[in-house]
This record gives sequence, structure tokens and C-alpha cells, in this order.
Amino acid sequence: MAEEEVKNLEAAAPEQQPADAAAAPKQRTKSGRHIPSGIAYVLATFNNTKVTFTDLHGNVLCWSTGGKNGFKGSRKSTAYAAQVIAGDAAKKAQLLGMKEVEVRIKGPGAGRESAVRGIAATGMEVTVIKDITPVPHNGCRPPKRRRV
Repeated sequence: MAEEEVKNLEAAAPEQQPADAAAAPKQRTKSGRHIPSGIAYVLATFNNTKVTFTDLHGNVLCWSTGGKNGFKGSRKSTAYAAQVIAGDAAKKAQLLGMKEVEVRIKGPGAGRESAVRGIAATGMEVTVIKDITPVPHNGCRPPKRRRV
């Protein structure tokens, strides 16, 4: 009985793959998705920069921020940090097959242009750059003037 179990285990063991197939690691994609084009949202505030990649319907695929890339404190709001953040998010999006992207920028921060440069530096084709910063047209009353 024990001999039969050993034979069954040997038969069930997978065969060794050729060396060249094992050497090249496969790129995993989330549930086999392949998205050729999408939208990159860049939120550049005074304290941080966030980059989010979505498909054309707005479903989030990947994202990156300053803290996720190891920046702390005031370094999160720099232009260099925004370039690193955008590059990190763009590499994740490329693993899903994204080749061209439409960039939508929001906010007044320092990382506005450098985030677009970081996306383009990864080899993605930037088709459109839009500014979607909300601009009030005399809606709410602003807060009192700051006294120092």
C-alpha cells in the first residue's frame, strides 16, 4: 500500500522545465487584464503628489504616492519626488500592457510638470495633457486673512 502511494506521488510530481523557460520570469498581470490605453490622474498638492492610473472608464489599475516611495516630510512635495512617483506608477501600468496615456493634472503643487516628465520617461506615449484643477467662480467666501 505504501509503495502505491509513493508511485502515485512520483507520477504526480511535475517534470523539470528547460533551463531557458525557468530563467525568464513571467510578468504577472492582475487577472490577465491587458489595457492598451488609459488615464493618469496627477494630484499635486503643496504637501504631496499622488499619481493614479485608470482605464478609460475610470476604474483604478495602480497608484503611487510620496510616502509609498520612501519620501517623508517636506521632501514629498518636491518636483523630484513627483518624477519618481510618476515613474513608479507608470511602470506598474506598463505591466498591465498600457502603452498610451492621457494625463489629467489637478492642484497647485510643485510636481505638476515633473510628474508628466516621469510618465513620459518610462516610454509611455502621452496623448493629451489636461488641467482639471477646480476653479471657484465666486462661490464660497474665503477664510479670513492670515495674521502672523
